[in-house]
Amino acid sequence: MPDGTSTPPAFRVTDSARAQIAEIAAREGRPGAGLRLAVEAGGCSGFQYRFGIEDTAAEDDLVFGEGAGRVFVDPVSLDLLAGAELDWAEELIGAHFAIRNPQAVSACGCGTSFSVG
Repeated sequence: MPDGTSTPPAFRVTDSARAQIAEIAAREGRPGAGLRLAVEAGGCSGFQYRFGIEDTAAEDDLVFGEGAGRVFVDPVSLDLLAGAELDWAEELIGAHFAIRNPQAVSACGCGTSFSVG
């Protein structure tokens, strides 16, 4: 019998994003490092994504993946990333991490700022 709770959609990291994280960490001489992905208040649309390379996860982080290519996400940010996908995009305007977030109802042209409904 269902208990009335539901599991939020999972956050996903593509293979190309994992490979790029591993490449960046190796290039920086930090082969065991991972990518910190956080959602912060700000930006031109209300929230913005923040990326950075970190050697270890924080105590309350959720860690996606193992070894090279790991992604560290804090629980508050994960609420705003439920159902989202982190990918590596190589486009005419340049290569970058891209997030497809079904919770984002609008985004700015930079691709790092969004709002939720």
